[in-house]
Amino acid sequence: MTEIKKVPAAMILCGGQGTRLRDVTEILPKPMVPVGPHPIIWHIMKGYAAFGVKRFILCLGYKREAFIDYFLNYHARAADVTIRLGRQNDIIYHNGHCEEGWEVTLADTGDRTMTGGRIARASKYLEPDDNEFFITYGDAVSDIDFAALLDLHRESGKVLTVSAVHPAGRFGELGIDATGNVTGFHEKPQTEQGFINGGFMVADRAMPENYLRTDGSLVFEQEPMRRIQKAGQMAAFQHQGFWQCMDTAREHQLLNELWDSGKAPWTKGWK
Repeated sequence: MTEIKKVPAAMILCGGQGTRLRDVTEILPKPMVPVGPHPIIWHIMKGYAAFGVKRFILCLGYKREAFIDYFLNYHARAADVTIRLGRQNDIIYHNGHCEEGWEVTLADTGDRTMTGGRIARASKYLEPDDNEFFITYGDAVSDIDFAALLDLHRESGKVLTVSAVHPAGRFGELGIDATGNVTGFHEKPQTEQGFINGGFMVADRAMPENYLRTDGSLVFEQEPMRRIQKAGQMAAFQHQGFWQCMDTAREHQLLNELWDSGKAPWTKGWK
């Protein structure tokens, strides 16, 4: 009988200030900026959920109260509600239902903590039998094949697998050999050619302990990823499909236009 392995949890980095989307993020943290009627983090979580992910760990920082308010009131947003006020409020939901069945951990990882410190601090919420976990950013959507990504990670035996995508430059460029191993990592190159790290990563459970610190100044995409790559422990999943981040007002507009068209590419695998 084929062993059915546990579907990993997804850790989403949600704590940054989103300075390039300043007009919007002065009010909302970037992962809570809406694409259509829902924040972009909901779109990211729906993509993972279509693969079977039910546990999410959100690494919060900047304006974390927006996430707390959203998820504590998630059901109420989809229903008519009667609230009987008293010592113990009684809430009746008249219509609508919460079908997701997600477990969402809202982890305060520090207002100004960098990505490496956030992952290290939030890793305490992984379960004892989590052999690996997904990591991604709270500002990009994709039609990535999560099953194929996870299979590649498990087959590679590497500590970290990143998703390599082909949009315009200004991100961390990856060098990849014929076997799918990462041979180089360069943060924010001045070229628009080659692959970039599009997020949607898979890490072994031991990665935070072996390569990260809870230091608030630790940037995951710098020293830790370079150490992992130099140790021959980074693999790449080459994604040739849709991927789009939301760094600027123009990209925010683009995602909303795609959603409004009814043909948003990142939704094609949703159930």
